[in-house]
Amino acid sequence: MSPPRVEITAEHIFMDDGLLEVNPGGIHPIYELIRRAEDGWRAKIGRASTTFPQAVAEYRRRYKRDPPKGFDDWWTYVKTHAVQLPDEYDQIHADLEPFWGIEPKDLLAIRAELEAKVDSYTLGKTANSRVDVVNTSFAPGKYDQLIKGSENILDLLRDVEEFLPPFRAVFSPHDGPNRLSDYFVEDAVRRAAANRQYISRKDFPKIIPRGWIAACAPGSPGRNVSINLDRDPPPKTTKKTFIHDHNLAMNPCLHPRHFWHHGHFLSYGRGPTPEREMVPEFSYCSSSIHHNIRIPTPYGWVEDILPRSDDPPWDKKVDERALWRGSSTGIGHNARTRWQKSHRITLMRVANDLRGTMAILSPFRSPVEPVGEPIEVRKARVNPGILDVAFAGDPIMCDPDTCKHLQKIFPWRRRQSFKEAGEYKYVIDVDGNGWSGRFKRLITSNSLVFKATIYPEWYIDRIAPWVHYVPIQLDLSDLHDALVFFRGDASGAGAHEDLARKIAVAGRKWSKSFWRREDMVAYFFRLMLEYARLMNEDREGMSYKGDGLAA
Repeated sequence: MSPPRVEITAEHIFMDDGLLEVNPGGIHPIYELIRRAEDGWRAKIGRASTTFPQAVAEYRRRYKRDPPKGFDDWWTYVKTHAVQLPDEYDQIHADLEPFWGIEPKDLLAIRAELEAKVDSYTLGKTANSRVDVVNTSFAPGKYDQLIKGSENILDLLRDVEEFLPPFRAVFSPHDGPNRLSDYFVEDAVRRAAANRQYISRKDFPKIIPRGWIAACAPGSPGRNVSINLDRDPPPKTTKKTFIHDHNLAMNPCLHPRHFWHHGHFLSYGRGPTPEREMVPEFSYCSSSIHHNIRIPTPYGWVEDILPRSDDPPWDKKVDERALWRGSSTGIGHNARTRWQKSHRITLMRVANDLRGTMAILSPFRSPVEPVGEPIEVRKARVNPGILDVAFAGDPIMCDPDTCKHLQKIFPWRRRQSFKEAGEYKYVIDVDGNGWSGRFKRLITSNSLVFKATIYPEWYIDRIAPWVHYVPIQLDLSDLHDALVFFRGDASGAGAHEDLARKIAVAGRKWSKSFWRREDMVAYFFRLMLEYARLMNEDREGMSYKGDGLAA
């Protein structure tokens, strides 16, 4: 006899900071997160422009201005190369919009000054030249190391260089972002841009040098935090939470505990002095509190996992633990740094701790049952059975004494081949010194990816968490709940392997359809059209004025 069906009326709370707060009376939240994400993704695909007039109209609707000159050439590239979601480039708008509130002459002056500062390199072209490196500013002996990143970028841009207007763009050669925003400076230029006005650089608000929190809005959780990273972080709710909006969940102004959990923040204590003005510098990644302009980074890009024997289909993968191997990057490890709290160290601790218990949501609930209160499980029974997490190779970024200490307290194993890694159904992705360069390979690998990061990347508008990968909070407080839901407990009981397989397969399909070389070129093409107009003293003359019917 079947158990009586329980009517579910309780709802989880979808909070403004990107997190879902679990209501024990509701269904397991991952059911609902997947359903909502799938509905949103289908709607996004369904409303995509299919004609050039539609794309022009949608651009004007979203951004309240004409597209940039060359938008018709960009559209031709998009259609010729089957680039999907041609409207979903809001990240470009978010990155460039503050600069619309600054006088073009001032922007040109700021860029010229930036070109002389260490460390940077400048890419550009004239009306009659190819795109190339046109200036470098590196410390002595660093040229060969720091210019390397430009090679793959140039390779992408040269696919469309004949359609690009003249420009000069300054790039940071380093892994992480370096232009910390001052909230009042950025807010002033954003308001000016919204009103179609300019602020002269001499009229920028004076900065308030409060470190990281200078980038946070008044009234936000981050603005009100006193950052002392030698003390405990602000308390977190005792209720279970999951990510429903990954972009918001990455923002340290909404989640100030991030300052205590990521090496990027821990390395600088209370934080550097924010920029006194908006600096139009490109970088390989950026965060919610920096104003570096992010690019479609070609580092780590793979077309596929080759040979195919290195990447079995989901059902042929034999290891059902979640895998992570990586180096001890993310922060310098010595007596003067706060490495004990950094993101990769946190992963090592969370995954390998055998002492005590932890509370997880039961995976044994159907979609018509309340999830109930968390249950207590022994770490010694769970962690070895469901996680295979270890540092690989030898310790790096550490002084000799700390290196020896790291080797004593954490597991260290040899580096795996792609074939060995390909045997795992579940993989974990976390940041290193900057963004994770391995995500492209992982999401292409037929494995289910659990991703924790503070860096919204260029594709953020073009991917759906819970459809293509599983988003995990920076402190990893939801890692066990999510992993046990999909793969079951240490014996596999309670698994929702059908849902795990579905996301893993969808992730690979997305990678092969939305993160091709052509998709990176299309993003860069549009970004440089927008940037070239932004830096031109005649922005109106650099705008597309047609109705799109002639294209």
